[in-house]
Amino acid sequence: MRKKIIAGNWKMNKTAPEASELTEEIKQKMDTSTEVDVVLCPPFTDLAAVYRIIHDSYIDLGGQNLHWEEKGAFTGEISADMLKSVGCHYVIIGHSERRQYFEETDETVNKKIKSALHEGLIPIVCVGELLEEREADKTQSVIETQVKAAFEDIDKIQAQKMVLAYEPVWAIGTGKVATPEQAQEVHEFIRKLLTDIFDEETASTIRIQYGGSMKPDNAAELLSQPDVDGGLIGGASLDAGSFIAIINHAKSNME
Repeated sequence: MRKKIIAGNWKMNKTAPEASELTEEIKQKMDTSTEVDVVLCPPFTDLAAVYRIIHDSYIDLGGQNLHWEEKGAFTGEISADMLKSVGCHYVIIGHSERRQYFEETDETVNKKIKSALHEGLIPIVCVGELLEEREADKTQSVIETQVKAAFEDIDKIQAQKMVLAYEPVWAIGTGKVATPEQAQEVHEFIRKLLTDIFDEETASTIRIQYGGSMKPDNAAELLSQPDVDGGLIGGASLDAGSFIAIINHAKSNME
């Protein structure tokens, strides 16, 4: 059975003092079991503060983005090595907001994945369709293009270290949520793509999160789907009680 993974993407929220307060609350409310992988992905300015609190816990740290180059004249960017140096084990790559607002492309996503893997970070790679693409029945073609581009020149050993996150763009921050059946349909399609790219054994080991407005009241049903291996949580991760509730739903589904 694939181990569930719940990651909190705080986006551009929380100052360092606020991040410390939220992290302390999450840490205190979490038990010490390791049934589910838990990751916090705060803004860059909060990484050190969060790590100081979680370094001796079962919570991992992740960045929200990175540049594919190791160093250089890239003002405002951050490298994989820099993320590692402050305690990161994970990094989100290709989030729809990065694609929408900062012109991230399938090509740059692939370059960032390779950089992360080279430095030993675990990429959480986001894929997903726009509302107009779903309404035009293009969901599978969009997902196929994004998944194949992400895994370009990635071997199956590297692939097994990665996490995918299916985030229907129309469900991010809108309150809309894919039904459990819709989520499962796309997750199953992604796993079939991975089987075609690599093989069935490799595909069966790669975890696929759902990332579109997962909350305590819908998490249990979403996480019970056979190919939904966790959640990339946005707004609900900014409230300790909500985030812990989702983690607990994930644990229940591992039993």
